Amino acid sequence: MKKGLLLLTSVIMASSIFAGCSKNSASSKTIRIGVNYELTGNVATYGQSLSKGVELGFKEINKKGGILGKKIELVKKDNKSDTSETANVSSALATDKSIALLLGPATSGDTKAASTAATQNRIPLISASATDDGVTIDKNGKVRDYIFKTCFSDSFQGVIMANFAYDDLKAKTAAILSDSGSDYSKGLSKSFNTKFTSLGGKIIASEAYQSTNSDFKAVLTKIKSANADIIYIPGYYESVGLIIRQAKELGIKTPILGGDGYESPKLAELAGKNNLGDVYYTNHYSSTDNSPEVVKFKKAFKTEYKADPDAFNALGYDLAYFAADAIKRAGSADREKIKNALASTKNFKGVTGTITIDKKHNPVKSITVLQVKDGVPTFLKKVNP
Repeated sequence: MKKGLLLLTSVIMASSIFAGCSKNSASSKTIRIGVNYELTGNVATYGQSLSKGVELGFKEINKKGGILGKKIELVKKDNKSDTSETANVSSALATDKSIALLLGPATSGDTKAASTAATQNRIPLISASATDDGVTIDKNGKVRDYIFKTCFSDSFQGVIMANFAYDDLKAKTAAILSDSGSDYSKGLSKSFNTKFTSLGGKIIASEAYQSTNSDFKAVLTKIKSANADIIYIPGYYESVGLIIRQAKELGIKTPILGGDGYESPKLAELAGKNNLGDVYYTNHYSSTDNSPEVVKFKKAFKTEYKADPDAFNALGYDLAYFAADAIKRAGSADREKIKNALASTKNFKGVTGTITIDKKHNPVKSITVLQVKDGVPTFLKKVNP
């Protein structure tokens, strides 16, 4: 009886081992990548657009045979545009040892919230759109080893718009209206202020708003009375759209300048197309750019989604190929090797520009200046770093 039980136990154990091997063998046919985006909530258009770009990129990559002979499997989760949920999602993905790399989130605040779990679990995380300088650098000025981004930083973005205001628009005075609760908005305001004044310009009004509000006429009345040559309003589309509409209702005709947070089809809906004639902003990409990379991407995106791509679609698409390039150079799905490959990236050519990762894990790449005409962002110029 004992011999029979021992034999049966041995058979069960052996079956379990082989079942485990079979499962591992199946999983080894794919490389799993975690995707943490704002698919619902206040800034959902960013996450949705990035996600479409990422999915198109990896669909093309898988169609060509994948990476290192393996297909890419995306593990996609919605952080609901909430920092607490973002941290939870990041933790769930980072502690899953089968996942090699994390992509997202979209905003700087959410990316910072996601970085803790990524760092603790030693898994590389790449954001394609978190522009805050503090995303890859901690408060002590130390580089976050496992955090990377493929978009320019706010310090660069603010400088470029200050140069544009002073040199191209010939502005000598400026008013700044920033979101008091946004690191993104405050970072852009600071870099714009520093550069504009260094050029000889003057900031003659500096006000703040709260994104939770919907009536901005009181603060806009203060801005109007300053009578500045331009108004710099760095922020996200959901607030900026309302601010622009209300500014025009108050009779403000001053040019309005901003950053990549303006990039959303919702901006025209909220502001009204007729109110966007004298609006300029810095961005990662323009669909009217005629470079071969942009033309090819636009065709592929329109074939897949039956729509023209925006900048966040392009950033997501570049992110997929950027991640694939690092995994290929790493020679495996090992987290540490991928991290090292990401840090050594040089001259990666994407739709949104050529990327070389610097010592702070930020990309050295060009920036685009757009003007909104009749609700449509139009390419003005591209500025190299």
